[in-house]
Amino acid sequence: MAKDRAHVFVNGKVQGVFFRSETQYEANRRNVSGWVRNLPDGRVEAVFEGERDDVEMLIEFCRRGPPEAKVKKIEVRWEHYTGEFRGFRARYGYRRII
Repeated sequence: MAKDRAHVFVNGKVQGVFFRSETQYEANRRNVSGWVRNLPDGRVEAVFEGERDDVEMLIEFCRRGPPEAKVKKIEVRWEHYTGEFRGFRARYGYRRII
């Protein structure tokens, strides 16, 4: 099966509602690697790598988020799979991720 990569930006009430930890949980359930973090402008940013179907299911989770989230908009950029990640991490703080 083909592996894929998605770079995702989620807008709405997505900070302070356990979005990162729930995304990490869902990613681990689906064997998707990458990371998720809050942005200073109130959005959540994430990169997902894995089997296309699993990545798409994680994107669908992000369209609704955890119970307290109110997702207004999601932007998905499909990119080339790199295989650079070992597991999935929720990042804390606003450090630049390379």
